[in-house]
Amino acid sequence: MWTIPTFFTLLRLFMTPFILVELARGHYIAGGWMFGGAAFTDIIDGGLARRFGAESKFGQYLDPIADKLLLTSVYIGLALGGAIPKWVMAVVLGRDVWILALAGIAFLFTSFRNLKPSLWGKLSTFAQIMAAVAVMGARAYNYNGFSVIGEWLIGAVVVLAVISAADYGWRGISYLRAGRGR
Repeated sequence: MWTIPTFFTLLRLFMTPFILVELARGHYIAGGWMFGGAAFTDIIDGGLARRFGAESKFGQYLDPIADKLLLTSVYIGLALGGAIPKWVMAVVLGRDVWILALAGIAFLFTSFRNLKPSLWGKLSTFAQIMAAVAVMGARAYNYNGFSVIGEWLIGAVVVLAVISAADYGWRGISYLRAGRGR
């Protein structure tokens, strides 16, 4: 359970509330660099775990939770800081709550345990990361080019969040209809 990769995952979790506070206060340079540092811990923990065979069951569960909490906190911080509309944050959070609800239903009522992200889910997460970086960059450095890119990416975040939420819902319904429940 206590491996070096898990330490880096826990470090990411520890950094998350500080990033949220910095972004909510409108400190986009500090928040952005801290977000970059937290993202780097994600690269380190995965690389170390694979390279040295230091994977643990605890780490396998904790890593995606840390990733999701980090990205969710970034969107909450950006919304509280006025960098993005609150409704965008609500769409991102709504998607995550929907996916958690579907996973909970799957765990409670089916034997399905192979919860892996879909292509739409990966695209949605990638767009969320890129949009957050663009928005932080635009606010931190007052650069209009980042603002335009950020606006386009925020549009992509909303569209991909809706598509991926629908995709996960459809996949769940298809699984149940195929009679693969308990």
